Amino acid sequence: MHTSGVTRAQAGSVSAHPWRQPATPWTASAEELLADLQVGAREGLLGAEAAVRRQRVGPNALAAAPRRSAWQILAAQLESLLVALLAVAAVLSAAFGQWVEALAVVVVLALNAAIGFVTELRAVRSMEALRSLGRVHAVVRRDGRAVRVEAEALVPGDIVLLEGGDVVSADVRLLSASKLQANESLLTGESLPVSKSAAPVPADAPLAERSSMLYKGTSITRGSGEGVVVATGMDTELGRISELVAEAEDETTPLEERLNKLGQRLVWVTLAVAAAIATGGLVAGKPPLLILETAIALAVATVPEGLPIIATITLARGMRRMAQRNALVNRLSAVETLGATSVIFSDKTGTLTENRLAVDQLWLGRGRVSRPDQGAAHSGAPFVLDRRPVTLGELPELREALEVAVLCNNASLGEREGRGVGDPLEVALLEAAAAAGVTREALLERLPEVREEAFDPDSKMMGTAHRLDHAGYRVAVKGAPERVLAACTRVAGEGGARPLDDVERERWLRRNGELAASGLRVLALAGGETRDSEGELYRELTLLALIAMRDPPRSDVRAAIAGCRRAGIRVVMVTGDQPVTAASVARSVGLAEREPRVVVGRDMAALLEGDEEAGARLMDADIVARVSPEQKLELIRRYQQGGAIVAMTGDGVNDAPALKRADIGVAMGGRGTEVAREAADMVLKDDAFATIVEAVRQGRIIFDNIRAFVIYLLSCNLSEILVIGLASAWGAPLPLLPLQILFLNLVTDVFPALALGAGEGAPNVLSRRPRDPQEPVLAGRHWWTLSVYAGLITVAVLTSFALALGPLGMSRAGAVTVSFLTLAFAQLWHVFDMREPRTHAVINEVTRNPWVWGALALCAALLLAAVALPGARDVLSLAWPGGRGWALALAASLVPALLGQIGKALGLGRVA
Repeated sequence: MHTSGVTRAQAGSVSAHPWRQPATPWTASAEELLADLQVGAREGLLGAEAAVRRQRVGPNALAAAPRRSAWQILAAQLESLLVALLAVAAVLSAAFGQWVEALAVVVVLALNAAIGFVTELRAVRSMEALRSLGRVHAVVRRDGRAVRVEAEALVPGDIVLLEGGDVVSADVRLLSASKLQANESLLTGESLPVSKSAAPVPADAPLAERSSMLYKGTSITRGSGEGVVVATGMDTELGRISELVAEAEDETTPLEERLNKLGQRLVWVTLAVAAAIATGGLVAGKPPLLILETAIALAVATVPEGLPIIATITLARGMRRMAQRNALVNRLSAVETLGATSVIFSDKTGTLTENRLAVDQLWLGRGRVSRPDQGAAHSGAPFVLDRRPVTLGELPELREALEVAVLCNNASLGEREGRGVGDPLEVALLEAAAAAGVTREALLERLPEVREEAFDPDSKMMGTAHRLDHAGYRVAVKGAPERVLAACTRVAGEGGARPLDDVERERWLRRNGELAASGLRVLALAGGETRDSEGELYRELTLLALIAMRDPPRSDVRAAIAGCRRAGIRVVMVTGDQPVTAASVARSVGLAEREPRVVVGRDMAALLEGDEEAGARLMDADIVARVSPEQKLELIRRYQQGGAIVAMTGDGVNDAPALKRADIGVAMGGRGTEVAREAADMVLKDDAFATIVEAVRQGRIIFDNIRAFVIYLLSCNLSEILVIGLASAWGAPLPLLPLQILFLNLVTDVFPALALGAGEGAPNVLSRRPRDPQEPVLAGRHWWTLSVYAGLITVAVLTSFALALGPLGMSRAGAVTVSFLTLAFAQLWHVFDMREPRTHAVINEVTRNPWVWGALALCAALLLAAVALPGARDVLSLAWPGGRGWALALAASLVPALLGQIGKALGLGRVA
């Protein structure tokens, strides 16, 4: 779209005269504004001039909030109940003169904080890097052509082209507008969109009434327009009112909150148990130091120190893994929700199909004209009528139809072949016309555009008016065939236009249905003339042609949909396209196991308000076609009421409410609007449906990994509690000392748990039904499983301790060392219990994880060092156990693992 009546500034070279940034651009006329900014509306800035201006004004970006500093991350490691508990233990140890123990607790605290710091720092930096992957773009006119640039590259004087769904990336003064509306709630608080025009407004108009301006951060909700950038970066209205320094909000996911609460509950339970044991010990007359030692040991045995840290790093690693697979996740909480997805509402174009539209054929009044060569633009491919090539001179109605397709169009072919800028449908129209020698630039020189009626989802049409050499205006209209036909009174034919009666209209509608049923995207093209450019465009039109475009299904969609079916996930096509076209695509990609069940948008209200059978018909539909944005919202709400977790794909501004309402909003990164991407939880870089399925798979794997390491950590900690508690209840010496437990929690808990969190998942992860989103991290079956594991480890440790003290006649230090080694190695072998029942005992998701083997090797080396090195041995109150001690510890540690593997073979001990 070009602006008429605008004075062209010198644009043939870098401006010789300095440009001025207007103080109140909303008051100036377009001519004055362009003169001040030294730019021509049709040419835009030269690339060299844009670079000069960017050096002067800087990048078009707001002051960035500072990254979370390393010191802040380190300080966060000390803000927990665990740290307070261990600090109290250190103080009490020092108070009783146990300086070595007190110092060791401090060292362990420091090590624990260091591990948390390193892992969380990596997680935070990983998430920051992910957020930087999303780049906002804008379409501008530079060097006389439309190009797509990063929003940060915008400078004052850039001519920007705006359409519904765009996010405004700078402060813009409108030069022209067609049905343009913007959502300015970010600045004004007004929730309803406001209408915009190019007319100047008074200088004292408040921001909410500056109808000739668009402001950075707002969004276009309807229509289209052109404008000139008048301010960028911190000079924009948003920049002036925003805080220069803003703390980034930490995001705590529901899963992390549940894990934190679980850890806190365990701490309080242990404190209660420790208090009870201490009270009982005092009543029984036991030494206070022994009671204190027991209480401290119980306290430190309870808390799974690595739980929150490992949860964060697992989620962040999952986000990074998804990004590598073309799925950018905007929120950590979306990762856990993905694994519970049970319904995917998918649009058709570009998600199930390749979004590579090419004109296949046109139906004129005299018959079918096809394009045998659908190559790139400017290829010179002929059109064929009745099996013979024809020229535009032979078919004037074909020329007129192609001219309408070019005039009623906002796309641009650009410099290189096949690299159009704009809506793929409009690019396909330009390519087909260019192949016949009809170009937009040449037509607009002869027929300058004076008005545009932007595409409206309600009317499903777009129209433009163009000045003719004689008095009057030429009208070009394209849109949904049924809507265009309703606005036509004549039809072009071989001998000229003739009246379009009801019989002829029905014949064209049947032809549209036949084309759509074969999987083609069909538009109607119509034209006319008018004396009044501001009058109604959609009346008294002449039908010129039906133009059919082909968009082949993506090659990987059929397999992806079959994978969804195995995973218990329903896929429903929700599209604005015709039912027959949608059904054809659905059959080609295997969307339904039988003939697709289709519901049309106009019937939805009756089905929603009808009886149970009518509601079931809607819920059983494989396709919902010709659907409006409001109906998408209602469809999502109905499924969610039934307990479904809904993922919704979308690309347009009209999809934004549905993307927000869905449990997982999925926007298209390639063809999606900025509004859709901001509203979504996940952005697909490749716009592929198969990427959604892969993201669901990764979501399930991440949740499974988290559940596995939670079971692992808690069963290890519970075994420590049982060992201390039972030994104390029997009046036996403590098999484990506080420092030893801290060391074990630091070594045998954190590293294997981190390895479990990095697992690639079971091959059959998409063969299970979606999990219940209300199910807690640990259900009843999981508590039973981890209790059994903890009990087996406890029996092994207490048995080895008793044998070392009794039959083997070892000293107390030697026996404690045996129980310490038994517990440590039993916990290490316990990692192999985290596989699923009835999976292969040797080759499974745990043994295939290289991180597990690395963690086991590291932990074994640290345990050997703790016992072998005199300094470490003294601090931990250990002794060299000798050959018999080592044999007893290793043999006893293997018993729980062997029993666990027998249980797996019997189908017991489910983790997922």
